[in-house]
Amino acid sequence: MNHLKLPVSLSIALLLVTCVYKSIEPVSDEKVEHSLYETVMAHDRAWILESADNLIHNTPRVITEGYCDRSEGGPHDFYSEGDYWWPNPEDLDGPYIRKDGMTNPDNFVLHRQAMREMSINVATLTAAYVVTREESYADYALVHLESWFLNPDTRMAPNMAYAQAIKGRVPGRGVGLIDGIHLVEPAQALIKLNQAGLIPQAEYMQYQAWFAEFLTWMTTHEYGIDERDRKNNHGTCWVLQAAAFARLTVNNEVLEYCRDRYKTVLLPNQMSNDGSFHLELSRTKPYGYSLFNMDMMASVCHTLSTTDDNLWTFELESGQSMGKAMQYIYPYIKDKSKWPLEPDVMYWDEWPARHPALLFAHQALGEDVYMDLWKTFAPLPKTQEGLRNFPLRQPVLWLEEG
Repeated sequence: MNHLKLPVSLSIALLLVTCVYKSIEPVSDEKVEHSLYETVMAHDRAWILESADNLIHNTPRVITEGYCDRSEGGPHDFYSEGDYWWPNPEDLDGPYIRKDGMTNPDNFVLHRQAMREMSINVATLTAAYVVTREESYADYALVHLESWFLNPDTRMAPNMAYAQAIKGRVPGRGVGLIDGIHLVEPAQALIKLNQAGLIPQAEYMQYQAWFAEFLTWMTTHEYGIDERDRKNNHGTCWVLQAAAFARLTVNNEVLEYCRDRYKTVLLPNQMSNDGSFHLELSRTKPYGYSLFNMDMMASVCHTLSTTDDNLWTFELESGQSMGKAMQYIYPYIKDKSKWPLEPDVMYWDEWPARHPALLFAHQALGEDVYMDLWKTFAPLPKTQEGLRNFPLRQPVLWLEEG
């Protein structure tokens, strides 16, 4: 077979083009960057689907499945009891007494468990829909959501007036609103499912109405105001809940209020110049509370930040910022043995976990060490106490696609 002979100049030109093409092609492949959403989805996909397939036929947990005789509310009212309150050994029928950091195992916890399981079911099934686009997962998530928020026979009343009651003292307290952090991820799931066109608009408006009523209660009732004005992690959780529910209900006034409250109340009142949360360090569980408040504060910044108002990069004149908070806590997440204080009186072994603050900080601050550490942890805590203090469990619900 005769080969076509080309002029030398043309042969050299073709050779140069080939070399340039070959040199560019592999470099281009190496530089293809996946979005954080794609990275997290690939990392979590197998776990999400395995979890969702185990949950898909679960019967919805609802508020009406159990009632405590000590509650002054009705069957649709959420009821819980203060964690650290115990019978007085000198007066067993009298008012309870407080033991900070020591959880009373005889407290009524059924409503907490039901809300937490609803939250886990909804978030997991919605996440499974997000990574597969199989509508059966979304359908089952909506069964749980309808049972908890819409069905008149089983829905929860949109308030927490009877949360964290104390026998012999109060029927409910402002601090009880912290139990509502497990409604934050269902609210986010509703936003995702609605964006996907999977909820009829008339039905979605019913969900919005429930959360709008709850938001009104927590911004006007004395218990809600009391929780808002707490200076430690309770105040942080109020802002996170208000922000999440305001996003669902498109309440821009509350969203802007929450942004301002982060800058003018949460950051200056809770964070020391070194990035620690001094009010959490004074507790009997300083490590766990510091991690919890870090997650809640990071979630506030993630939820409320905009292109024009980035709370992650906002810094007080005195130097406090979320970047400094992450710098403070990161070494103790990486190596708990370096924690400078005494171990927590309870649940010391439950922490650290796969804290959402690490993921959000990586995205906002561009520090790879946070993402690298995030990947080393199991997706969820293994104990009920761990799950109770870990309300954001499905990262794919919190990241923008693309």
